[in-house]
Amino acid sequence: MRKLFVVAIAACVAFSFTSCKSSKDSAYKTAYDEARQAELAEGNGQESEAVDIAPVASSTNSAKDIDTTYRTEKVVLSSGAAGALKAFSVVCGSYSRKEGAENIRQSLVDEGYNAIVVQNPSTGLYRVVCASCDTKEEAAVARDKFKADHPRNNDYQKAWLLYNK
Repeated sequence: MRKLFVVAIAACVAFSFTSCKSSKDSAYKTAYDEARQAELAEGNGQESEAVDIAPVASSTNSAKDIDTTYRTEKVVLSSGAAGALKAFSVVCGSYSRKEGAENIRQSLVDEGYNAIVVQNPSTGLYRVVCASCDTKEEAAVARDKFKADHPRNNDYQKAWLLYNK
């Protein structure tokens, strides 16, 4: 009796999986095939026309177009050229350990930047500064140029302006 019950259940399961086909599948396939044929008939298939690509032209942004938002912190020079820290700086990294900041600073110096490390005494964070300027507009331009020079570095794309109060 038990064998008969197991066989009956197995037969029901097998029958349910093999005998029914959804009409939605076939209706969908039919609609897809019709749309594909219509698309090919209109010439919108895989073939495409040649497209002229215009060269990228750099634009000069006016001071109004540049984002000049900044953070205000009191920072002191930790390493780098004396007198290099000005009112507005471009910060490209923040570190809790000086060694990490120094490694990034050295790589930027190797690239030709006048990079410095500053420290915020109240938080203890070391900030890597890749450029320091007298005005926020100059700093914003320097930040945008820095980002453009490092398009694939996600950390550098987060560079921000710091006002040293």
